[in-house]
Amino acid sequence: MDKAVILAAGLGTRMQREDPSAGLTEEQAAIAAAGVKALIPINGQPFLNYSLSSLAQAGYQEVCIVIGPAHDAVRQHCESLDSRCLRIGFAIQEKQMGGADALLAAESFAGSSPFLVINSDNYYPPEVLSEIRSLDGSGLVGFSADSLLKGGKATVDRIANCALLETDDMGYLVNIVEKPDPELLDRMTDPIWVSMTCWRFGPSIFKACRSIGLSERGEYELPDAVAWSINTLGEVFHMITSQALVLDLSQRANIRPVEERLMGVEVEL
Repeated sequence: MDKAVILAAGLGTRMQREDPSAGLTEEQAAIAAAGVKALIPINGQPFLNYSLSSLAQAGYQEVCIVIGPAHDAVRQHCESLDSRCLRIGFAIQEKQMGGADALLAAESFAGSSPFLVINSDNYYPPEVLSEIRSLDGSGLVGFSADSLLKGGKATVDRIANCALLETDDMGYLVNIVEKPDPELLDRMTDPIWVSMTCWRFGPSIFKACRSIGLSERGEYELPDAVAWSINTLGEVFHMITSQALVLDLSQRANIRPVEERLMGVEVEL
């Protein structure tokens, strides 16, 4: 598996919200106001460069970035890169209608090959991206909620906005609970595994994305497509568990902590 899809078509509404306590530079504040999270400068590099570098280090060669119609700046930045390791292309999600709808834009890129799907506002360590390449078939990485909280990456509220994962005794995914209510969180026992959108898919996922209905939020959700694949197609998803930190850049308060975590990380493209 050497193909990766980066979902970057979001509007960045949380990033656009003012936060005087975030301590941003003028350049960071200007890009945050535009909601283009992938281009926010982190230690002198656009955040997207760290993600691309991590993919390259993990052995991926082809990348498709799903962007919105107004995200020309992301395209221009990537076209200016002289990458020796990656071939970077783009797909357009015409209207933001959720992750499953965004993934459909990359169908021609994926073709019949297995491929990785990650978010543009998260940084995943190369070793995690490398491990999921080794799976035989579809799967995902389940990240430890406890590690994410202790590592300073997330708050309890942020974990509650993720998808919780349940597996059987063999480590296969049986249920995804998107944005669980507080009562369910209280009932769950450690270890709690959450999805940070790090999936290995085959071509059947596109049928699932076209088959689901709108969620309560009025979007076509990727977890719903995965659930449809399991329940209707009989697709099997193996979950790799990880204690690694996934850095989140969803709002302005995240920028300084992300800079600290990525200080000294080399970008090699």
